[in-house]
Amino acid sequence: MNNNRSIQRHGFRTILFLVAAFCGTQTACTSTPPEKERSFQPDISPAIINTPTLKVVTLNLAHGRKDGINQLFKSAGTIRQNLEEIAIILDKHGADIVALQEADAPSFWSGSFDHVTLLAEQAGYPFSESSNQAGSRFFSYGTALLSKVALSGVVHHTFRPSPPTMNKGYTLGQLVWQAGKGEPVLVDIVSVHLDFSRKRVREQQSAELSETLAGRGNPIIIMGDFNSDWTADEQVVRALAERADLHVYRPEAVDLATYSNNKRYDWILISKQLEFVSFEVLPDILSDHSAMVAEIRMQASSESAGAL
Repeated sequence: MNNNRSIQRHGFRTILFLVAAFCGTQTACTSTPPEKERSFQPDISPAIINTPTLKVVTLNLAHGRKDGINQLFKSAGTIRQNLEEIAIILDKHGADIVALQEADAPSFWSGSFDHVTLLAEQAGYPFSESSNQAGSRFFSYGTALLSKVALSGVVHHTFRPSPPTMNKGYTLGQLVWQAGKGEPVLVDIVSVHLDFSRKRVREQQSAELSETLAGRGNPIIIMGDFNSDWTADEQVVRALAERADLHVYRPEAVDLATYSNNKRYDWILISKQLEFVSFEVLPDILSDHSAMVAEIRMQASSESAGAL
């Protein structure tokens, strides 16, 4: 499986650069301009979720191609079937919030239907938010959140462009968590995707995310594909955790790989007011990344932090 994923990653990089170069002519592709940070429903009160713990999932959908070389080589029916398999797994684990990356709006290269809508409907999520950070005549995709309750204060953000690679960004939403007998707490939930090709770009994008989170004062759960591990020469995830005062589950563990060659590129970072109850990397082959599932609770001494 690791060899297949390495081949797929190399093949996708090659195609991506070819598409980027092709689109650079401006005759074949019309790139979507960088999306400024946009907030939605700012005056609507966040929905309340009454659970002692929050269960969350993060997964890079790989445009519905599963572990194939590229979605261009998959029929619409195969891509739909792949996503239906993901929906079954999501329904099985019953997370309150799901963070998605490489989640496609209707796109020529991935079946011409909305992947997020299909997953939301089939996995039983009545609410979803999508940010399409990369777009042309052939594709439109980005990050998304699926939720059991309505999200408020939604932010769709596209990082500064980083040619020749496609735009990346994040989706942010809020909910009110009634975790126990204490006051309900406003929680920020983020689905993020960072550039795969250059550490420098990932560092810039991570800094942009930190700027948004700075001073918000709410407990935070950040999930997504950081294209970065926890090694000495790749400090992107660690630096973000330090800047935003976040922590992760067993950051140096070697048994939590989510990508080929035992790389852990997918992460869940949570505020110090929160703690992990359980954590798992799913064995199911759903894309070129593995899904991560975590159950999170509010620390007893922190139930009033961020209270409304």
